[in-house]
Amino acid sequence: MADNLSDALKKLKLASADSTTDSVESCLDCLLKALAHNNADASEKFQEMGILPLLPTLLAPQSSCTPKVANIIAEVAKNEFMRSPCVEAGLIPPLVQLLHSKDHEVLLQTGRALGNICYDSHSLQAQLINMGVIPTLVKLLGLHSDNTALTEMCLIAFGNLAELESSKEQFASTNIAEELVRLFQRQAEHEKKEMIFEVLAPLAENDVIKLQLVEAGLVECLLDVVVHTVDGVREEDVAQLKTASDLMVLLLLGDESMQKLFEGGKGSVFQRVLSWVPSHNHQLQLAGALAIANFARNDGNCIHMVESGIVQKLLELLDRHVDEGNVTVQHAALSALRNLAIPVVNKAKMLSAGVSDTVLKFLPSEMPPVQFKLLGTLRMLIDTQADAADQLGTNGKLVERLVEWCEAKDHAGVMGESNRLLSALIRHSKSKDVVKTVIQGAGVKHLVVMATSEHMIMQNEALVALGLIAGLDLVGAEKDFVGAGLVQVLHKLLSDEMSAPEVKYNSMVIICAVMGSEPLHKEVQGLAFIDVVSKLRSHENKTVSHQASLTEQRLTAQS
Repeated sequence: MADNLSDALKKLKLASADSTTDSVESCLDCLLKALAHNNADASEKFQEMGILPLLPTLLAPQSSCTPKVANIIAEVAKNEFMRSPCVEAGLIPPLVQLLHSKDHEVLLQTGRALGNICYDSHSLQAQLINMGVIPTLVKLLGLHSDNTALTEMCLIAFGNLAELESSKEQFASTNIAEELVRLFQRQAEHEKKEMIFEVLAPLAENDVIKLQLVEAGLVECLLDVVVHTVDGVREEDVAQLKTASDLMVLLLLGDESMQKLFEGGKGSVFQRVLSWVPSHNHQLQLAGALAIANFARNDGNCIHMVESGIVQKLLELLDRHVDEGNVTVQHAALSALRNLAIPVVNKAKMLSAGVSDTVLKFLPSEMPPVQFKLLGTLRMLIDTQADAADQLGTNGKLVERLVEWCEAKDHAGVMGESNRLLSALIRHSKSKDVVKTVIQGAGVKHLVVMATSEHMIMQNEALVALGLIAGLDLVGAEKDFVGAGLVQVLHKLLSDEMSAPEVKYNSMVIICAVMGSEPLHKEVQGLAFIDVVSKLRSHENKTVSHQASLTEQRLTAQS
């Protein structure tokens, strides 16, 4: 075989110089045979004998040899070590030109060759994109959608190219959405649908394409897949159901596509997706809850959804998962409730529907994503709701769990949300009983630490809560304030030029409030606060300078 191959390669060198088609054809047949017999060895031999640089001239659009040459390149490029030599031999530009051919075999082998050369190389794929292959391939898909092999070639190419961010803009300027939806509607086989899904998922990450897919009718296709697979037990049914419902949720992540499907809460798609929540199928429950969370991205939608009774559906779903314990469903349903609780008009309605009671059933959860959403939901619900904050803030079990999560060093999100909820319970209730519960639950030290956060909003929330604690139960909190180094923290915040005006203002309010405690008063005197505060009298913010004058008077009077 080796001798035959060497002869064929020598002949090819001579024949390509004369360009006598018959002798070239027989050489090419011999090369294909050798590649079929032992691809790696034959490819190495090609390389040694310098055959690759001869191939661009043999890739003439009109030549009958072209499909075989492209096939040889596709075979050779299956070997990783041959891909760079193919590029160096200048094979990419003539191959890209051949994508304009009308010959099915030429198109198929050219697609294979380009796919194999650029396999796993983002830089080469980006080069193809710059050479304009995306519009060409989309056009091919439209022209040859009856040809299974060519359709698959286009889908594989799209799947690879769609992974690159730079491709999305080019795809968005073609009619890819219509072509893929049309193709999808004609498929009966699971494998073919899966191939199209694999292209749709990365493309649908782009907001412009999301809207194009919605307008091209993809949603109806997805709903159809759901209907046909929801009761299926075959592995492929389960896979298709998951892919279709996940893709549906992805389409709702775009603001325009989401609003188009919401249709003022009257859209048939919106209604169908809602019906997934009470489904017996976990995957659909999950997608339904995530869809609601995505629809609940603006106040208008949230208000409409709460009025239409969605909260009850979500609470029933959560109740089913207290014991069943599907974490992803719990997380999704809590996300939806948290978003729905953002508009002020929804809070009281949701509280009277029993949302906080249902949410509290998940307090024992050991799953950080569930803990995080549970905390966020409660924090949204009690915002401006004094009675609810009072009720939750005097719940010893809740406060105890919050204090525990304030120490969750491995989960910064849970730790931050616990601190914020602890502070919110005090800020919104302004209740002595809540303050007592937080002191008894050892929560004060966490609020002092929170005041040193790098996030100004958290610093401020902590300081307002600490000011209320000092004002409502200084005696009870005195020991914790001393132990946590509150006075030292306040001194640092006031001395730091980077501290926001609100932070300085609230720090001075606390200083005035703690002067009534002997040990804290001593600490204030020991740190020479008067110097720091007197500088703030000339602060550009009027509220800060006014508070600085009051604080200075207080410090002077009690020195």
